Amino acid sequence: MKFYDRESELQTLQNVLRQSKREARMTVLMGRRRIGKTELSIRCGDETVLYFFVGKKAEALLCQDYVREIREKLNVPILGTPNTFSEVFKFVMQLSESRPFTLVIDEFQNFLKVNTTIFSDIQRDWDLHKSKSRLNLIISGSVFTLMKKIFEDYEEPLFGRAHEKMTLQPFTTDVLKQILADFNPEYTSEDLLALYSITGGVPWYVSLLLDKGHTHRDEMLAALTEENSPFINEGRNILIEEFGTDYVTYFSILTCIASGLKTRGEIENELGNSNIGPYLVKLEDYYKIINKSLPLYAKENSKKVRYALSDCFLTFWFRFFYKYQALVENKALKALGDIIKRDYSSVSGFMMERWFVQKFQEQGRYIVGKWWDRRGDNEIDLIVVDPIAKEAWIYELKKQGYRYCEEEFREKVANVLNQTPELRKLSVHIGSLSLEDM
Repeated sequence: MKFYDRESELQTLQNVLRQSKREARMTVLMGRRRIGKTELSIRCGDETVLYFFVGKKAEALLCQDYVREIREKLNVPILGTPNTFSEVFKFVMQLSESRPFTLVIDEFQNFLKVNTTIFSDIQRDWDLHKSKSRLNLIISGSVFTLMKKIFEDYEEPLFGRAHEKMTLQPFTTDVLKQILADFNPEYTSEDLLALYSITGGVPWYVSLLLDKGHTHRDEMLAALTEENSPFINEGRNILIEEFGTDYVTYFSILTCIASGLKTRGEIENELGNSNIGPYLVKLEDYYKIINKSLPLYAKENSKKVRYALSDCFLTFWFRFFYKYQALVENKALKALGDIIKRDYSSVSGFMMERWFVQKFQEQGRYIVGKWWDRRGDNEIDLIVVDPIAKEAWIYELKKQGYRYCEEEFREKVANVLNQTPELRKLSVHIGSLSLEDM
């Protein structure tokens, strides 16, 4: 798959590259695995890019890899055999004084498992040499919590050293449509919804499906459970390091949420555990994996809290692959594939709602939310507010537009307006959105 989007990120990297010709600059790229950090880094615009991958092996072995990269890319001799990253980094900083270049250090957080003093060594050499050095240093990492700690905890050595910090997001809805159209100009709305539901716009997942010609909904769903499919263990691979020994409890909670249990009470009843509050807080505030939502205009202390996974792929993975892990472990992938096809519609409706929420949010001018009463009997799928124009659009979402009944929906909207004085101050429009509006 060709390189798509990232115009603003590339512009930032190119600006930093120009600045680094005068004095060393440090850029930190964060984002979930598979989001495209490495590909973006090497497209920074520099003719010479060194690439250091921080594998989980001995420091001396990593240094051997880095020395080979320096020799191959820069064609310079290195005296002796460095056994510490400190020696390699100091050499790179000093070398860039006479010949500017870019150094990309990938999976930077893995240095924690190699040698915890490396961060202090980098801080020392960076502070000593950055004014004379012309190094364009790009650091990327995919364990979000560790990267935040390394660069945003004021007690850490590298706090305040980065000149730029970027968190990469999945493709926007418009870009995802463009990509699918390039691979299949005759795609349907069902095809687009399936691509979004499975990948959430994460570049690597999109490439896995489309590069193999899986451009139709049924082909995409079938590809998930093919033999040796990388999707099967992907959720575990992404999160096992984040959660550590507590992963079973976290995975159980995420499976409940992905399966449609939206409130703390529902999750506790399903798990038979009334002590999940601290886990929910960490999943939201620390790991950024779930979102806590309230009805639009509800007070912050409202008890109408609902939870959802913030990542489409992880929602899909926990809903099917982890929930039915017994089938995975027994290699009963055909049975799992049948379950995915059978239950996909229960996920796709929620994903269509998420698509429209994201699409309006991407325009950068609306307050977007939902509304529901305490019992959950009366619910509005989507409310879009333009606070400048003082207008609101209240939508009912139906996969098939013909199922929309305006008369019934007006009754629901009247109930919402009766309970939400903030909306009564606006010019309110009502309508419906369906698959065809994607």
